[in-house]
Amino acid sequence: MIVRSFKEIEGTDRHVKAASGTWESKRIVLAKEKVGFSVHETILYAGTETDMWYAHHIEAVVCTKGDAELTDRETGKTYRITPGTMYLLDGHERHTLKVKEDFHCICVFNPPVTGREDHDENGVYPLLTEPEEV
Repeated sequence: MIVRSFKEIEGTDRHVKAASGTWESKRIVLAKEKVGFSVHETILYAGTETDMWYAHHIEAVVCTKGDAELTDRETGKTYRITPGTMYLLDGHERHTLKVKEDFHCICVFNPPVTGREDHDENGVYPLLTEPEEV
């Protein structure tokens, strides 16, 4: 059994800040836990716009606070995301999140992230793995 809080991982290697400066993420469950998914608390900052494309991952996002506009870049369709709204990127959709008010969310990734990921120039997280134990 693992018990930990988002508060206790602040400032550790599990607390990742994007090179772009548009978001930060506290990664409370990672690939090294070997449970088949990862869980993060992420904040995207008001006034920012982030292009993302999880080419290697499926992501579910639940908004807990804030306001953002999600655009599916493949269809052009937009959605307002507010507290209590979930979106699931089950088709590896290229998407943009335009944040109106600091956007707090809980994210689940499959396959799990290692905690070292950041978006590349295409908005993609690389598919990183943990070294095998011998």
